[in-house]
Amino acid sequence: MQLQSWQAPGGSEELAIRFGPNKAPRLLVLPAWFDESNKLRHFTIQTMRLLEKRGIASVLPDLPGCNESLALMQEQDLDSWRGAAASAAGKLGCTHILAIRAGANIAPALPGFAYAPLAGKSALRALLRARTISAKEAGREEKSTDLLELGKAEGLELAGYELGPRMIEQLSGAELPSESALTEIRQAELGGPALWLRAEPEHDEAQAAALAALVARGLVE
Repeated sequence: MQLQSWQAPGGSEELAIRFGPNKAPRLLVLPAWFDESNKLRHFTIQTMRLLEKRGIASVLPDLPGCNESLALMQEQDLDSWRGAAASAAGKLGCTHILAIRAGANIAPALPGFAYAPLAGKSALRALLRARTISAKEAGREEKSTDLLELGKAEGLELAGYELGPRMIEQLSGAELPSESALTEIRQAELGGPALWLRAEPEHDEAQAAALAALVARGLVE
């Protein structure tokens, strides 16, 4: 595993984790978002390790506003993340994509794979639902429709992330690309329940091995 830096279009210096030999094909791994990113982080890194054992290089960049990034999350939107993903693909020498869950919404026009892709509007709906449940448990009542309108006007804190109004606006209508170069990998193909549905972050080595095998097979077909 190696760390390397790259510059996002907005000017921020971002980090990326790289595995594998310094040769093509190199996968740009676009991670799951928000609360799902924490639940799938170990799974994502282990999949990259297993791909390395198969001679496949991969790189996982921080999106601006996430992880070690010094960019402000509330200043990000889907356009800035799409630009960052495209820039990372070019600057880090990537030839293929592995987009995980909502990461498929920002995938640049390269061939590759989308694991259990999730539309941006569905990701936002889940965040709003989680906030209303948390509020109810705390003795407050919040409605998703009211939160959505507030978020579009002022921004909103969801699952610990400070999302700006433009991000909320764009997510609220974000569909998965109707035309995509990515081959979908369904959760059922990994054999086991989805890790993002578990209450706490957990790992499943068998699922990581299954995903790595499907990606490796797809790259040589």
